[in-house]
This record gives sequence, C-alpha cells and structure tokens, in this order.
Amino acid sequence: MAKGNKPNHRRFGNIRQLPSGRYQVSYLGPDGRRRTGSETYERKGDAERALTLIEAKMISGEWTDPDRGKVKLKDYAEMWISQRPGLRPRTVDLYTWLLKKHVTPYLGGVQLGKLSTAMIRQWRADLLGNGVSVSMAAKAYRLLRAVLMTAAEEDHVIPRNPCRIRGAGDEHAQERPVLTVAQVFELADRVGRRPVGNVRKLKNGAYRLRFQRHGDMRTHPEVFTTRSEAERALWAMGMDGRADCTQDRRFRALVLLATFASLRWGEVSALRRSDLDLDAGTVRVRAAFVERSTGELVLGQPKSKAGRRTVGIPQAIVPALREHLATYVQDEPGALLFPGAKGGPLRRSGFNTRTRWVDVVKEMGLPGLHFHDLRHTGNMLAAESGAGLKDLMARMGHDNVRAAMIYQHAVRGADKTITDAIDRHISGAGDEDEGGSAAVLVPVG
Repeated sequence: MAKGNKPNHRRFGNIRQLPSGRYQVSYLGPDGRRRTGSETYERKGDAERALTLIEAKMISGEWTDPDRGKVKLKDYAEMWISQRPGLRPRTVDLYTWLLKKHVTPYLGGVQLGKLSTAMIRQWRADLLGNGVSVSMAAKAYRLLRAVLMTAAEEDHVIPRNPCRIRGAGDEHAQERPVLTVAQVFELADRVGRRPVGNVRKLKNGAYRLRFQRHGDMRTHPEVFTTRSEAERALWAMGMDGRADCTQDRRFRALVLLATFASLRWGEVSALRRSDLDLDAGTVRVRAAFVERSTGELVLGQPKSKAGRRTVGIPQAIVPALREHLATYVQDEPGALLFPGAKGGPLRRSGFNTRTRWVDVVKEMGLPGLHFHDLRHTGNMLAAESGAGLKDLMARMGHDNVRAAMIYQHAVRGADKTITDAIDRHISGAGDEDEGGSAAVLVPVG
C-alpha cells in the first residue's frame, strides 16, 4: 500500500457507485484538476481497469485531456489554418475552400474526441459517392490528416490521429503533354495572331460581323444571336485563312522564356527588365505574383526557397527577347517585363482572354494544354541534357536542394550544360517537318 493511503482507498483515482448501480471514475490530472469519466461501468472491476489505463497513459505521456477533445472540428481546423506558419496565400485560400466545401458540411460539428477511423472512412466514401473526384477527395483527406496530426502530436487533444485509411491521400498525377520544340515556337506565334474585323449590334438585338479579306472589309452573310458567337466566328475565319490577321508579338517572348527557362506563371509575370541579362544569357528569378481567391494580386517570394535562382537562357531565343525589350518594355530597370494591358501586372485570366489560349491550343491539337505545361516541357528538355539531379532541381527551383547550391550555380558549369543542350534541341528542330511531331504524354514528377 502506498504511503499515506487510507485502508481500502485506491492509490490513483476514485470510484463511486451511482444511484443507478453503475460505477463512475474520477482522477486528478497532471494540472491538479479533477476529471470525471464520461463513461460509466456495469462492474466495479471494469472501472478499476479504466483507471489503470488512464494512469498508464499519464506515466507514458500519452494522456490527453478529455475536456479539450470536446472542441468541434470546424473550430479547431479554422484555428489551425490561421496559425499555421509559412503558408502561402494561395495555400491558405485552398485550405479554407477545402474545409468549407468538403469537410465542414460532413464533420464540422463533430467533437475531435469523438472522431474515429470508421467515421473518416464513411466521410471519404460520401465525398466520392457525391461525385467529388478522387484527386479532390485526396486533397481534402490530406488537409484533415494534417489538422488531426497536430491535434494528436502537438496539442495532445486526441490520443491518436483517426486518419488511418491507406491510400486515401494519394493522387495519381495526370499525364501532361510535352511539346516538341517546333510546337513551342508555333504556339508562341499563334498566341499573337489576331483576325481583322469588328462586331456591331443591330437595332433588333442581333450582331453583324465585318471582316477584312485581302485588304478589303466585307460583311459576313450570317447574323449572330450573341456577340460571343460573332467573335468566335471571326476568330475561326482568321485561323483558317478566310479573314486577314495581324500579328501581336507581345506574348511571343513570354511563351518562349517560360518554356525554355522552366518558369512558373507567377515567376515569369513578376520579372522586371533588370532581371534579364541578355549579354550573359541569364534570367534572375527573385519574386512571384500570387493571385488570391479574392482576385487580389500579391507580390512575394517564389514558391520555395529554391525558387530564387538564376537560370540560363538558350541563345536561340535571345533575339525574340531583345525584340520584346525594345518594343514592349519601358526603359526603367524596375519595369515589368510582361505588363498587362494597362501597364500593371499581367493576370493569367487576362492572358488567356487576350491570347484566346483555349481556342489556340485546341486548334493545335492540344486541347486542355495548361500554361504550366510549358514549364513541364522545359523541365523535360533540361532532363535530357544528362545533367545530375541536383543541377536539374536547382534550375527548376525545387526546394529539396540545399539553398547554398542555388546561389553557387552560375551560367558556367552545370547550368550552362543544360542551357546548351536546350539550344541544340531548338537548333535541331529545323530538321523536323514544319508542323513538328505530335506531343508526347509523360507523367508529371
């Protein structure tokens, strides 16, 4: 018997019999406050075993305060997002949306201490049953798993993470297209092509299309119900040669640089004149624009620490960049390299609209091509240079390379090897057929 204990008294905790005849336990927590068990037991022996388990958890440091487990998942997850260090603005937006769209409607009102693996499994099954894609369900599951991991391992609100469903957080990356060099140059030219014509509204609410053909303005015989129908018709006529076209080359250099220097959209849209050194053949990535779900553009650091880097530019695209600087970029060192229509930052939506990106890639036989696939194409060309993994990751701006390596890489050495290899790809493209070979599908790493 422990010293100071009275006869017939337990060393840890107390058991009392309720008027119903069942037994209830109570005990002092590490903070000195008394807790009363939420469950009752038919036999006194069961209550004694429960106290023994509680004491063992306290000794091993695995005990969690049952009162803290009463907080609702929605409240805890919202706090988790707001307090998570280092989250990029778009990540905050994504987590907030996932929580509101796919987690809170199902589990938001459940207390953390009552969440179980079976409950999580049913939640995931309900998501998939309601038409949510496997990829989106995996994103929601990974968020929930991360939230509950903090609750279990850092805050000790729950004894263990109930997210224990094997494979639920896995995403199988969709194969993305890799363009040939010829296709990259064709795309760079096509995004600047503009049909010559105009659309005007008639008194009856319909729309009349006029277009230029061999220098003469003509009227289309058809009357269109909406302006968008008339504009699509004009665009189609320009693409198949029935209408004259002009060539706006302001986005040509953007497509070429984003591809052959493996730049992300946020990185290339944040470049300044001073970041481009055509004599040295380099582009310096120092910042990136992030567009919030509210539409706000935020200028910040690149996606990762490794994103701050200097990348070699293939000499084959330097003439296009010189033309772009002379024609479209202001002389100040801080001037945006690829400004929007009014001189401010170029938004992705504005770029897609002005270039009619969706229509262009569809006409090229590449429906669904994303701008980010240009970076993927550049990465694949770089990988074919034979450079080592660390050199490739440094060029691509991936953060699993030591930060010191990023700043040690100059255009001489490993990165120059990569750049020269891309140059050879571009130069060799002249031997291909005019249209280039078909794009190749490869997994995104």
